[in-house]
Amino acid sequence: MLEKTHNNLSFFALGLLCGSLVASIVFAAVCASGNASSPGESSPKRVLKLAHGLESTHPVHLGMIHMKEIAEKLSGGTLSIDIYSGGALGSEIKCTEQVRNGSLDMAKNSSSPLSVHVPELGALAMPYLFRDSEHYWKVLDSQIGKNLLKAMEKKGFVGLCFYDAGARSFYTVKKPVEKPGDLVGLKIRVMNSRSDIALMKAFGAAPTVISAGETYTSLAQGVVDGAENNIPTYLAGAHFEVAKFFTLDEHTRIPDVLFISAQTWRSLSEKEREILQRAAEESSKYQRRLWNEKTMEAKAELERKGVKFITPKESFESAASSVYEDSKDPAINAIISKIKAVK
Repeated sequence: MLEKTHNNLSFFALGLLCGSLVASIVFAAVCASGNASSPGESSPKRVLKLAHGLESTHPVHLGMIHMKEIAEKLSGGTLSIDIYSGGALGSEIKCTEQVRNGSLDMAKNSSSPLSVHVPELGALAMPYLFRDSEHYWKVLDSQIGKNLLKAMEKKGFVGLCFYDAGARSFYTVKKPVEKPGDLVGLKIRVMNSRSDIALMKAFGAAPTVISAGETYTSLAQGVVDGAENNIPTYLAGAHFEVAKFFTLDEHTRIPDVLFISAQTWRSLSEKEREILQRAAEESSKYQRRLWNEKTMEAKAELERKGVKFITPKESFESAASSVYEDSKDPAINAIISKIKAVK
């Protein structure tokens, strides 16, 4: 009897032990399952914020969309970019400051206002510096362009690529500008750039610094008599509605620059940096092709809307020569000489 009872107890204890062991195995399996990544999620997703002041139909914005698609494809979906257009996160000047202090990952700005932080970029805003679009891109794709992007690092930015911003020309509200003398006394909206301000003064105009987002209102309310920009931006910003005289003087070709915060850049893995750099460069090639198409389309559309495109009766280039004469920075002058030497 005692032996039978003892055997029953042994079987009972063995059952408890086996049950406990099975429960432990099941619990461990559940925990492992809970900690494992599901297919396609082996790495956490990194989303970068990019902001700019242009409309979502603008070729630069479309180039950024292309970059986003490439980055997502190359990373298998682990690296993405949220793009905020139209000044949704503030003016481009404010976004530049946010990138510099690390509160925003990426931004786009014209190289002209960026020269406030990186003086070397100011060379690109000099009037009649580039002979044509081919010369422009030959320079930007060369070591000269790479060195200019590299110069941004000392100010907390990492330059990724240039975007085509075309040739900038004048457009006015009340009267056409056919020669430099027609600009005398006119208030012209400019970017916050020393070279832009100097150029307007050389033409005898009164430079007025206004953000891109406030240009339309300033033209409509008479705060300024005119502005200067490229054809696609003139159309996209609806500036033609209030300033229908467009003078094709093409005084500058100032590229846009795409850049990322140095803080964000350091936080990326080497692989992520490679992907982002490649995506940016591919987006630049895509955007410049798109720019040419959009420029021709925009000009045709503007002509249908009643815009008068004016071919200057006199050369504006000689009137702008004083900007070069007043350039005293040896480093800037050296860059200008290298650019002009590119064949």
